[in-house]
Amino acid sequence: MSISRSGGQGTSEVGNVDFLRICDGLCYDLSSLQELACRGAWRSVLDKVAQARSKSLLSKPHEHLIYLSYNAIALTKLRRFSEAVAELDLVEKGLDIYRYETYPHHYPNRHGSMAPFVLRWLHAELPSKLGRRQETLDRFYLLLQFIREKLTKNLPNASRQVWSKREGLVINSIISHQLCYKEFGVCLDLMKDLIKRDSTPVARAILMAKLGYIQMQYGDLEGARGTFGLIEGIVNDGNGEIEMKNLVNRNKALMFMVEKDYLSAVREYQECIDRDGSDVVAINNKALCLMYMRDLSDSIKVMENALERIPTAALNEIFVVNLCIGLLVWHLMILILQVLAYEAFFIWKKFKNICSTEELGDP
Repeated sequence: MSISRSGGQGTSEVGNVDFLRICDGLCYDLSSLQELACRGAWRSVLDKVAQARSKSLLSKPHEHLIYLSYNAIALTKLRRFSEAVAELDLVEKGLDIYRYETYPHHYPNRHGSMAPFVLRWLHAELPSKLGRRQETLDRFYLLLQFIREKLTKNLPNASRQVWSKREGLVINSIISHQLCYKEFGVCLDLMKDLIKRDSTPVARAILMAKLGYIQMQYGDLEGARGTFGLIEGIVNDGNGEIEMKNLVNRNKALMFMVEKDYLSAVREYQECIDRDGSDVVAINNKALCLMYMRDLSDSIKVMENALERIPTAALNEIFVVNLCIGLLVWHLMILILQVLAYEAFFIWKKFKNICSTEELGDP
């Protein structure tokens, strides 16, 4: 047993080394850049990009684009949106000129765009971070048109699958922004179109869950309940994976939350956590339910324990903000109780002094 395990580990390490060599062969020191990004060390990513640019270590056009992509992602993650927009504006007008055939001495016998898709997506998404939501929507619709033009061409199966996933990503981005405008009709049409396109039961169930969330947002609770029931039927018919079972429980919990039955919602979320201790959505929502039940101490414990057990998964903005809110409210309550206790003590002391004065003045 021990021999086979060590042998497997050795094979895995060799495979990782080969993969890193391939990455570094494609682009200067890409492996370390990718490792920093996976760890969330975004400031280190910015430093590495700046260093590579200042020392002129990037010799080929695609290397400049790859480093630009990581730089833009890092700036976005650090919420330095105006800088990220300025970075992308440098190539916005010339994004389509980054084609392999434009540089035949670097890329002989290759054709097509070398621009990473993430640059196109960020170019569409970032204006909304600066308050220009309509511009973001316009750009996403243009990007969707660009993707669908690609899909009309005769593509290999692998490429077609990649572009189909990108189409789904862009449509979901459009839905998110349309929800901000409360354009529920547009969102429903887009979501139903996505559901028709996906043939796999798992993907259909996930998309139907999003459809149910949209129905809940505009008050169609019976419609959402019916959608969630269909999802439960799909899962019971043969997709009994932990992730899918948790999806069903989370949907039930959401219905309980809308009905303000927080205790039942906590039970559903706890069932998810028992199956998968890294289900951050269930952990976060359970903590919120406990807050609504005014059980702040348990709510804070749930989130703090998650941060200790699964720091990589739990360390996201929403989770941390909810924890900060819980701690803030908890400290405010303690402060209010201290102030009330001081006021009570001051009133008691004053009352005692009055009583003593009256006793001394009594003939």
